[in-house]
Amino acid sequence: MRFLLVLLTLFGIGCSTSTAEASSVIERVKARHLVRCGSVERPGLATETQPGVWSGLNVDVCRAIAAAVLGSPDRIEYHKYETDKDFDAVRNQEDDVYFLTRSEINTQKLTNKLVLGPTVFLESDTVMVASTSAVHHLTDLADDSICFMIGSSVEQSLNAYFGKLHKNWFRRAFSEDGEMIDTYNVQNCHAIAGEITTLANIRLDPGVNRLSSRILPESVNIFAVIAATKTDDTQWSAIVAWIVHTLINLEIPKTQSNAESTGKMPVSLSELFIDKEWQRHVLTSVGSYSDIFNRNLGKGSPLRLDRGLNTNHSGT
Repeated sequence: MRFLLVLLTLFGIGCSTSTAEASSVIERVKARHLVRCGSVERPGLATETQPGVWSGLNVDVCRAIAAAVLGSPDRIEYHKYETDKDFDAVRNQEDDVYFLTRSEINTQKLTNKLVLGPTVFLESDTVMVASTSAVHHLTDLADDSICFMIGSSVEQSLNAYFGKLHKNWFRRAFSEDGEMIDTYNVQNCHAIAGEITTLANIRLDPGVNRLSSRILPESVNIFAVIAATKTDDTQWSAIVAWIVHTLINLEIPKTQSNAESTGKMPVSLSELFIDKEWQRHVLTSVGSYSDIFNRNLGKGSPLRLDRGLNTNHSGT
């Protein structure tokens, strides 16, 4: 009898473990009452303002997912991927949504781990100069000095850009971003190159010389930040895609032809086990994509970036 009880106990543990492993992402999210998201840290997209407290466009999209699935935008946990060890969270499928670029996915050998979902932001490599500079276009920097971080994609992009023009540029490579920014602020290099969100953040601090800066209009490289999900759960991938597309569609002006998309918001995800009022939860919690962009990156934020490439993204 004692042996039989032990067997039954072990069988019960095995069944419960198997059930937990076989459960869907939406079931696990609802069971823990928490959506787990993560990304590389980028100004305006994902910034840890204090330990465990995050803000940015990626974070608000994560909050929109929590609002739709759990009824509360505050039920999120956000993680930073910086080192190879941090990316183990992706390899081990520990989070629910991963805001990553294709380059990050390829570099970390995650192509067999993730489904590429909708684009949430189009990032770009570009160049910034002093507001008083005579340079107004990237071509004006031929044979001039440009600061950049070693290991970033921007050097290759600039090489390709000036190579097509059969022009040269003077490379100033740095391994420490503080040193690079200081060198630019005292104008020991005439321009600084990097991701547009990073440059917008750099220009907030004018340095000892109170340097005012402006970002040039050309992009030398454009890449998408994608809301990626696990490969083993198409149901969850569909849920995330519907939520992101809803954020985008909510800002389309209401007309006779599309009144339902912004008025009744009739999309039902009941077959995906989502509350019928999910779209209203999203709208009242985080607003539309335009609202999210403006408060994190646009005119309502310190970065004050134009929508630019992300204007066309809003209608896709």
